[in-house]
Amino acid sequence: MTVKRDALDLIGDTPVVDVSQLSPNPRVRLVAKLESANPTGSVKDRIAKAMVLEAEADGTLGPGKQILEPSSGNTGIALAMIARIRDYPITVVMPENTSPERRAMLEVFGARIVLSPGAEGSNGAVRLSQQMALEHPDWVFLYQYGNEANPRVHYQTTGPEILRDVPDVTHFVGGLGTSGTLMGVGTCLKEAYPDIKILAVEPPAGEMVDGLRSLDDGFIPPVYEKWGGADLLDGKRIVRPRESVEHTRKLADAGIFAGISSGATLAGAVRVAERIESGTVVFIVCDGGWKYLSSRAWTGDLDEVAERASEIIYF
Repeated sequence: MTVKRDALDLIGDTPVVDVSQLSPNPRVRLVAKLESANPTGSVKDRIAKAMVLEAEADGTLGPGKQILEPSSGNTGIALAMIARIRDYPITVVMPENTSPERRAMLEVFGARIVLSPGAEGSNGAVRLSQQMALEHPDWVFLYQYGNEANPRVHYQTTGPEILRDVPDVTHFVGGLGTSGTLMGVGTCLKEAYPDIKILAVEPPAGEMVDGLRSLDDGFIPPVYEKWGGADLLDGKRIVRPRESVEHTRKLADAGIFAGISSGATLAGAVRVAERIESGTVVFIVCDGGWKYLSSRAWTGDLDEVAERASEIIYF
């Protein structure tokens, strides 16, 4: 193994692990792609690196420039890490009801935190950051929801890694957040295997599952529309908060310490396995469990944890 130049070179090329012991169908193989292996522990490291490097390459971002980004957690943390390495000031706009772990990690990397109303969720953070971008036109508003680097990096890296490591993949399941992972990976896999099924996991309208969003709540990420999400996706699986926590615990049964959105994605993959005769389902483990410890997701009463997760944003 070669010595990496810096932490940015540790991003990507994440491992996959067979967790078919969690499959309800003995003829369906379940494979988890562990994005928790990235430096700050989430899939968002990929898009943070891509957005920063592309902004540097086109001259948008340079010495002394201030980065601005809305985030309920992981993208902000990833950007803050990269900003610290490359000496950029950064402001992250996040809902006031985010978990203490999220704020603490942003503070570790020196980010300035601006809080938006908790009742407005991540959509409120997006609106406030858009307003701030107008008020500070000299700041660099990377905006993960509309930045083409988001799905593109998954098309260029995550998708090819899956094809290399799991060439028999028949179904891909990912959480619907910014939609970047689904759009980029899904497009890549469809080009290689036109018959592959790409499925999204989302919560019911009006309910919150950490890190995911329902398109029925009214906000459709621009990258979803630009990359033809309505045509790309073969279906959705609706997963509620309690089921997400249950499957987060099941991941721990397989030795995988992951966040609640990863439990939701596993739940979606299990639903797929129940409905097909045979195949190989690859799903994304979006992040590690370290930032969720205050939720007591693994040890608390299930109903209490699910209720708490509907009030505090842990992703």
